[in-house]
Amino acid sequence: MLRKTFAVLALLAGSTFAANAAGDAKAGAAVFKRCAVCHTSDKGGGDALGPNLFGVVGRKAATRPGFAYSAALQKSGITWTEANLTKWTAGPARVVPGTKMAFAGISSKKQQADVTAYLATLK
Repeated sequence: MLRKTFAVLALLAGSTFAANAAGDAKAGAAVFKRCAVCHTSDKGGGDALGPNLFGVVGRKAATRPGFAYSAALQKSGITWTEANLTKWTAGPARVVPGTKMAFAGISSKKQQADVTAYLATLK
């Protein structure tokens, strides 16, 4: 009986995590306003202090033409999957020490997932 209880709790915890990991793109658009201080997200738009993030999901890091990325990010070999973007939003310097991105990160797991879901809509 105890074993079944733990199994049910594990399934519930996993489904809650999966639901949070999926993110809400509409809520993410609101969270992105914090990012918009340095990043643009318009199709065909230019860069700001940071690179334009339109189409970032699936793109290899540090490959947007014309933007001056840090050597650390250029050497990282990262591809911007949703999982990698979520980690990045939690704290860029923890993912790539030496990055030029001076942002402490988003502490809320839900907001991390939401902004990643929003970025995934920018195609």
